[in-house]
Order: sequence, then C-alpha cells, then structure tokens
Amino acid sequence: MSSVMGVCVDEDTENGKVEDVVGCHIEDAITFWAQNISSCNDLLKLSCALAEACPRAQAAFGKLDFNKIYGGCFSEDRCWYRCMVQRMINSEKCQVLYIDYGNSEIINRSEIVEIPENLQYPSVAKKYRLWGLQLPADQNLNMFDQGKTFLGSLVFEKAIKVRQKARQKDDIILVQAECEKVDIGEEVAKAGFAEKCRSPGSTEDVEKREDAMQNQRKKMKAPAPLWVNRPGHVLCNRPRAVLDPVAATARNRVFAGNRVILTKDKTPASAPMFNKSLACVRDQNLAEGNDIFEEEKETQRKENVNLLRRQKELELEVEHLKGELQIINQEKEASRKRAEYLEETLHEYIGTKMKDLAAKVKMLKETRLAKKNAGFGEQLSQAIKLVTEGNITVPCSLEKVQELWTEYDLAQERIQLCKNVDERDDLITKRNEVQQNLYSTVKEFILEVDQLLICERSNILQELSVSLEMIYGQVCEVNDSEEVFEQFLKWKHAKIEEFIDIRNNTDAALQTLTDLFSGILKCFDLSSEASSDTEEVPGNVDEALKEAELCVCKELKTDLTEHDEKEKGIIKSAYSKVMHKVHEEQNLITVIQKTYLASVEADDYSELEITRIKEEIAALRNKLLQEIYKEREEYEKLAYLVQKWFPELPLLYPEAGILTYMNSGGLLSHSLERDLLDAEPMKKLSTKRPLVCSEIQDQKVLLKGYSVDVSSEAKVIERVAKYHRAWDQHKEKSSLLQLLFLLFCKSDPLMYLMVPYYPGASLTAIQADAPLVLEETLKVMKGVAQGLQTLHGANIVHGSLHGNNVFAVNRKQGVVGDFDFTKSEEQRAAADTMAVGTLSLVSPELKMGQPASPASDMYAYGCLLFWLCIQNQEFGIKEDGTPEVDAVGMDDKVKSLILNLFRCDRLTAEQVLRDDCFLLVDAIPVPSQLGEEHEPPEEHDSEKTDEEEDAVNSKKNAVNPTQ
Repeated sequence: MSSVMGVCVDEDTENGKVEDVVGCHIEDAITFWAQNISSCNDLLKLSCALAEACPRAQAAFGKLDFNKIYGGCFSEDRCWYRCMVQRMINSEKCQVLYIDYGNSEIINRSEIVEIPENLQYPSVAKKYRLWGLQLPADQNLNMFDQGKTFLGSLVFEKAIKVRQKARQKDDIILVQAECEKVDIGEEVAKAGFAEKCRSPGSTEDVEKREDAMQNQRKKMKAPAPLWVNRPGHVLCNRPRAVLDPVAATARNRVFAGNRVILTKDKTPASAPMFNKSLACVRDQNLAEGNDIFEEEKETQRKENVNLLRRQKELELEVEHLKGELQIINQEKEASRKRAEYLEETLHEYIGTKMKDLAAKVKMLKETRLAKKNAGFGEQLSQAIKLVTEGNITVPCSLEKVQELWTEYDLAQERIQLCKNVDERDDLITKRNEVQQNLYSTVKEFILEVDQLLICERSNILQELSVSLEMIYGQVCEVNDSEEVFEQFLKWKHAKIEEFIDIRNNTDAALQTLTDLFSGILKCFDLSSEASSDTEEVPGNVDEALKEAELCVCKELKTDLTEHDEKEKGIIKSAYSKVMHKVHEEQNLITVIQKTYLASVEADDYSELEITRIKEEIAALRNKLLQEIYKEREEYEKLAYLVQKWFPELPLLYPEAGILTYMNSGGLLSHSLERDLLDAEPMKKLSTKRPLVCSEIQDQKVLLKGYSVDVSSEAKVIERVAKYHRAWDQHKEKSSLLQLLFLLFCKSDPLMYLMVPYYPGASLTAIQADAPLVLEETLKVMKGVAQGLQTLHGANIVHGSLHGNNVFAVNRKQGVVGDFDFTKSEEQRAAADTMAVGTLSLVSPELKMGQPASPASDMYAYGCLLFWLCIQNQEFGIKEDGTPEVDAVGMDDKVKSLILNLFRCDRLTAEQVLRDDCFLLVDAIPVPSQLGEEHEPPEEHDSEKTDEEEDAVNSKKNAVNPTQ
C-alpha cells in the first residue's frame, strides 16, 4: 500500500503556490472542494484498498472519535469511502464528511467501520474559497442554491488552476481560480452571487455570513441537489474534466452563455433578483446540463464497475500465469538435472556397465553354488520313487488277528451279561479257547511285522508329507491316473534341458567377452614387442557386453518354480497322486502299529487300570477345587452381611470361621489342604523352606511353606491380608504378584501361601540367559514402579526388592513379587539377598541403622535399574556406597532418573512414573491370568536364602520371590 500512502497531498500553503485541481464538491457560491489532478491513480488504488478492507473490517463501537478517519458506506452507490464524524444525530445515526470528496451525509453507525493504519493519512480533497469575495448579506435560500449551482457549472469536474493567497484557521485555503483563462471569482461576482470584500485579508465577516446562510438553510430543511452529496464523482472514475474534454467544453459553453446573459442585463452587486426571461433561459440550460451530467454520471459508474471487475480478472490471470511459470521453472530445473545426470552417466557408461555386469555375475555364481534351481522337483521325484518302490504289503496275519480279536471281545461281553453260573463256566471255557488262538495268531503277526521296518517307513513318510505340503501346499482333487508320474518325469526332463541350454548360452557369452578383453589387453600392452595393427583391435565389444548381460539376466530370471497352467496341472497331478499313496500307506502303517501294540499289551491290564485311576483322581480333584471356589463365594457373601447388616454372625456361629476368613482378606481356606493337591517338591528352588509345585485347573502354582506358631500365626495372617488388600484394590493393574490361597497342612505344622508360578521370569534369570534391551527394561521397570506405588499407597514397605523378587513377564510386564511375611521390614531389608552381583541394594540410611522406608525401596529400585542398563560395564562405588553413575555409558534420561534416585531426597514411585524416560513406554498390559505358563529355557530358582549355598544357586535359577 505504499503507493496508496502516497495519496497524501502536500499541504504547503505558501502564498503564490499554483496547483492544477479538479472540482469535486460545491458548498456555496464561493466555496468548493477540489482534488489535485496528479492524485488520479492514487485515488483508484485507494478505492480498491477500501473495497477489499472495509467489508471484512470491524464495526466502529463505543464513542466515535471526531478526529479519527473511518470507512463509510455511501448511501447512493453502496461503495466505501474514507470519512470523519462531524456530529452525532442520535445513538443510531451520525453525520459524516467524506474527506476525499468534501460532501457529507447522515448514515447509520453500522455503516461505519475501522480501517487499517496504512489508510490513516490526510484527505485527498482540499477546501477552497474564492479570494476577495463574500456572500451577500441579504441573500435568500433560493439565491444561495442558484449561486451554488452557478459555481458548480464553473468548477465541478473541471480542470482549474488555483493560486493560493492565504489559509484560514479552519484549513480553508483562499485562492484565485481560473478555468480556461477565465477568472472564476470575477464570473461569480458578475453573476451577482457574491460581492467584493471590503478587506480581502480579513475573512471573519465571510465566515459569519456563511454560518448564517448554513443555519438558515438547515432551518428551512430544503433538500440539497443529489449531485452535491455524492462522492461517486471522483478522479478514479475518470473525471470528465480531465478525460472528456469535449463534454467539458460543451458545458463551459452553456454556462458561458449564461454568464454573458447575466452580466449583460443585470449586475449581481446591485440587483438581487434576475430577470424572469433570463432566469428561464438559465434554468433551461441548467436542466440540459444536469441531464447531460446524469448520463455521464451513470456511464462513469458503469465504467468504474467494469474497471474493478477487469482488475480482479487481471489479478486472477496474473496469479494463474505465475503458477504456470512456476511449473515451467520446475520442469526446466528437472530437465536440467536430467541432462546433467545423463551427461555424467555418459562419461561413466563403460564403468557403470561393467560394475553392473560384475554384480550380476557374482549373484549368478552364488545361485549356481546354492543349486537353488537345479534341484527343483527333487522332493517330488524322491516321493514318487518312495511310493512306487518298496511298498509295505499288508501282513497276511493282520486280518486273522482282527477277526479273533473281535471274537474275543464278543466272548468277554457274553460273560459279563451272563447270570447263570453253569452257563458262565461254558462261556469262560470258550473264551479261553479263543484267547489261546488269539495268542498264537498274535505271535505270528508280531514276527511278520518285525520284518517290515514299520517305524522307519512311518518316519520317512511323515517327513515326506510335511516337506511336500510346505513346498506345494494342500492336496487338490485331480484324476487318479497311472500316467501322472510318467507325465511329470517327461516335463521335468524337458525343463532341465531348457535350463541347461540357458546356462550354456550364458557361459558362451561370458567366454566371448573374456576373449575380447584378452585381445584388447594385447593391443594396449606397451611392454609387448609385437606391433599391433588397428584393424586387429576388436570392434564388437559393445555387442558382446550387451549379449553377456542379456544371457546373465535371463539365467537369473529363469525360475523353474514358475510355470504356465499346463505345467502347473502336471505338477499338481503328480503331487496329489504321491500324497494319495502316502496317506494310504500311512493309514496302513497306523493300523499295523495299533494292532501290534494292542497285541503286545493284550494281557497287561494293570497299567491301563492305573492310568484310569489317575484320571479319576484328577477329575475328583478338579471337582473339589470347584466346590472350594463356590465356598469362597459364599464366604464373601457372609463377610458382606457381617460388614453391612449383621455384625453378630461371627459371635453366633464361631464354628463357621467367618472372622478368620475376613481377617485373612479372603485368602484363608480350611477346606483346601496341601495333601489334596498333587504337589511336587521343589527342593532345587529353595533349601530354606518347603516349596512345592502343583496345578489348579491346568494352571501351575507354587506353595510356599511358613513355619508358624500360635503367637506368630496372627501376625503373618495380618501381613498377608494387608498385602492382598493392596493388590485387590487395583487387581492386575497393581503390578503386584497375586496371592491365591492361604492353607494349612495336617501332616506338618506349616502354613502354605499359594502364588502363581512364573518359571524363568525373574530379572536374575533373564539377565543370565538373554539380557533385556533398553526398551524392554523401561517397560518392565515402569511396571515395578507401579507395584511400589501400590504398596507405598497402602503404607507397606517392601524391604526385599532384589533381582530374584522382580519378574519380567513376557519380557515386557514388570511384576513386584511378595516377601517373607514372617519377617519385619527391617529384617527383610537387612538380608544378604539385597544385592545384585557386586552392587548392594541396601540404601545408605539403612546401613546407618535407620528403619526401612519407601525411600529405601526406591533406592533399591534405582540400583536394579542401574544394574539392568549397564549390562557388563564396570563401575566404581563411592564412599557412601552408591555407584558412580557418571562413569558409565547409558541413555541421558535414564541416567538423570537414576541420579535422582540416589540422592537423599529421592523421587517417589509416583514421581518416577511421570519421568521423561517413561513417556514413550507403552501402557502396562493386563497381567497374565492365574498360573499362565511362560515356558523358560530352564527352570530357575525363586528364592535366595541367607545361606551361601542358596546365594550361589540363585545366580543360576529364579522363579518366585521370597528372601
């Protein structure tokens, strides 16, 4: 908008300054507004800027500033112009002055908007007054309007020359005006619409008369001519005074005729009224001029609209051309880069071609060495050979064995149904005869089967069927024809010959290229004494290079596993035929094996009976466990009733053990005993206390035995219940090891705690087998922090956090294990197990004799995180017992967290979970259900004891935590 800012007209009012202006508004017979001719283009830009800014501008709210420039919507053409508020009519309307044209009108406040700062500059139009003239004191309103119209005929939309004489206090410039060498002031005076001032330099009388005339006009409420208040006649819309000299000359002639008549018949200074005939002529001329003016005004408005529309079209066209130019430039740049690339490639063509060929030859060598294609169909060929040669025939005795076996089963059934003793003896005798015959036939069958090598044949067929299904997929339905194998062998022979031809062509092309290069070397060998002729230089190197590349590519692309539909049909038919025979032979082998095993074990009923009894015991145990779970549900209902409605139930029915169940947090069960479970001792896991492994509903669990007496039993149950309630508040999201049952054993004075069994999931075991990477470490340790937050929120200090007591389930879910409930927090924290390798997990304050606290748990947590992150790096120990973290390499965020965990004012578990290094860690997954098996590479120890032997074993094994 720098050009628009230039609209501001020089305000120099130095006497004698001459300007070329165009009249734009008439106030009275001696006062008019005019615009500098040089501001035509600036006004056009200003109009465009206002048309773009004002519709989106903010409306002027609050008290309007009379010294500020606003944007106003002109009532006649609904276009936007700059204006200043002159006075407030009421709360909804106000009178504004269009500063760039000089006219004013009353508009609504809603049509006044704020305009940008770059449009806040002085007005383009200036207010002029004819030098040495004043309005007659006795001038009436009719004469005032006539004088105004007369002056408009001389200056409105005409190019006039003004010479500045003086400036009044209200910024009105006194000028001497000329139009086509006619003194306008003299013409007005001659017409009788003004009179000479007694003192030209003083303008007070003139101002007073002007104010009086304006007030008189307002009182009469006479409407002003339409063109007087219209800002549409602007220089930007082709002012006719400049762009239409013919029309301007015609109007000048009309008004010049009026002036001649007026000056001829009557002097304006002495006669206040005109002759009626002269007035009629003048009115007629004014009417004609007004009609012409209206036509030109309408034409000018249409031209202005067309110009604005054309301007928008040109701007859009320019933007479109800019976009096309940008695309052309991009294509030009791409073409330039392509040309540069081609030029560079041309210089390196031979080298690039040789490198590509060498790479393909190397790939071809590896393919030939691997024999990927040459061995196609070998599996299917071997299968055809296997099923067509050396078939297993059905033993002759098999059918006889099956018949006698059926007869024997029928004899046994008759004996069971028989109720007569004498008849039963006969049936037993017959059964024994059939049994003897069966034994003899079975012996013959066993001797015959031992010569068939059934196991070896079965294994070969099993491996063969798996291999064929992996290569060719499932069996499809095809015609079972004996010619299938012959068709497949013919097709395979043809394919191999074709492949050999392609390979021979490749060898020949490479040999030709090698011979050519040998000849070239001889030609360019300067050390050779033999002279070389230019005609002997090979000239078909390019052709040989191209042929070699084509042959190599053809052999590399040749894949005998890709065939047309006909060839695929042959392969499918052969494969299906083979698989059909394989299945037939496998079925036969299965029948023989079953019959053989049944024959060998025909009289061994004790083993079958034992298996049946074991199955019945397992079914009874599962049924009992289901009843125990139902019993727990009933106890939960009783506990709810006691807490909510009937607190007297434990007193009324002490034998029900309701209070004991509630005190244990719902864990204690008198119906479930260790002897009811099929428990396997786990002495290899712990030498400190009884530890057995069992199954509950096909889920593995561990039973940890605690030796308690009457005094310690209540304390252990209280600690177990407190831990269980902390878990129960958040369930799996607590990241704590779940406690399943608390039970007793009648055979020994022990209390057993049942927990899930996570083989090989402790940190010690995992770090010994396959250490966690950083991402896995952060996921696991985030879960550990969640578990500590759960415990600390329940006012529980773990005190026994170490490598064997923290589990990384599936290497991504951290679980905090339970602790020895027979020990206090201080006793657990002082155990020898509070170490990983050479790093002690005991905090400095514990070493100084202070009690265990959540802060000491967080110190052990920081040590575990440090141990997991450094892997096998060496580190030093400071005087206070903390490791030197800065001396080892690890992630910066993790290092910052560890340092904050080794300070005196350590982070809490909740603060650790909000640390930056855990922000990108996935949300903790839902923990595995009870006893979900996680098969380890080997079973690991779950406990560390105070004994040295357990400390050594724990480095190798870890399953479940205690001490």
